[in-house]
Amino acid sequence: MRAAVLLLAALLTASPAAAQTTAPPVPASAHPAPVPVYGFEIVRAWPHDPGAFTQGLEFRDGVLLESTGRYPSTIRRVRLEDGVVLQRRELDDEYFGEGLTAFGDRLLTLTWKGGKGFIWDPATLEPRGEFAYSGEGWGLTHDATRLILSDGTAELRFLDPATLAETGRVAVTLEGQPVRRINELEWIEGEVFANLWRTDYIVRINPASGEVTGIVDLTGLLPDRSGLDPADAVLNGIAWDAEGRRLFVTGKNWPTLFEIRLTGPR
Repeated sequence: MRAAVLLLAALLTASPAAAQTTAPPVPASAHPAPVPVYGFEIVRAWPHDPGAFTQGLEFRDGVLLESTGRYPSTIRRVRLEDGVVLQRRELDDEYFGEGLTAFGDRLLTLTWKGGKGFIWDPATLEPRGEFAYSGEGWGLTHDATRLILSDGTAELRFLDPATLAETGRVAVTLEGQPVRRINELEWIEGEVFANLWRTDYIVRINPASGEVTGIVDLTGLLPDRSGLDPADAVLNGIAWDAEGRRLFVTGKNWPTLFEIRLTGPR
């Protein structure tokens, strides 16, 4: 799967302007490709609300926590087994919802260009506060001591979970080149798994160095996308059930949420 790594590099390490168009594959001799590429097997599929423009996804206490974009943007508690929305909160129309993560007894959510995040009770979705940050908000996750935020660039930011102040950043790279369009995030066993906007790839990131340690190729996961907007109905949403060791993925406006098992590398 050397070609897949090279194609990812060609698509995502170009300048921001060039990244809006499809770049041709780079010749195999141009770049070595030591980064492993993983495939997938579908373990199980569940219904997912096709009206949910998924921006953030997390599995906690047996239910899915999901944030959606567009208007009105929402925060939801969703039953995994049938996709039923158990509870829902809407953001004011001035805010376009983005990623989320539950840290301790707080659920934190981002907005795209609002420069404002919201704090909720993860069990009831009752509002509990707000916080500010600079720039855009895209994805959000956490390790044991820090919040980790993406903003669509080739950087991850670290926030203090108590003060919500930024404490540092790391540049995300593949073979030394910046990887942009980092979107939804999930912390899985010491790595950050990240969707790359408008691709079928997830990258595995070493949070200390920012280096991409693996690529998950989910091409073909949802083969029938008829009736979906090809520009917007893209892969987005990663959730990890640490206790059950289950990996869930979905996409914006997808009718299905998948449990998958990684295969390979190949």
